[in-house]
Amino acid sequence: MIGRLYNLVIDCPDPPALAGFYSELLGMPVVHKREGWVVISDDRVRIAFQVAPGLHQPHWPDPERPQQMHLDVMVDDPDKAEAAAVALGAKRLPGGGADFRVFEDPAGHPFCLVFEV
Repeated sequence: MIGRLYNLVIDCPDPPALAGFYSELLGMPVVHKREGWVVISDDRVRIAFQVAPGLHQPHWPDPERPQQMHLDVMVDDPDKAEAAAVALGAKRLPGGGADFRVFEDPAGHPFCLVFEV
């Protein structure tokens, strides 16, 4: 091992807003905030959000503007989780499968709600 994962960093136009979305979605509090940078963490995982001027929003499933990164979020009740995610500002996207549904966060990054069938 050369190192260990410290942050998953997501570029976005508004770090506080996107961090707030994922803080609610994942139950991870904001642990650090400064101009253009916000971190949420549950003491195991850290997700950082940094301002990216001129960011070209990804579009699922357009290969011209690929997803760039995504998170899989494990849920027990996909219908309840979908309703809660949409209420936070997520948007359901085409695609998915028997055990996952594809969404985009308020900044356009795809993520999946995954569940056991």
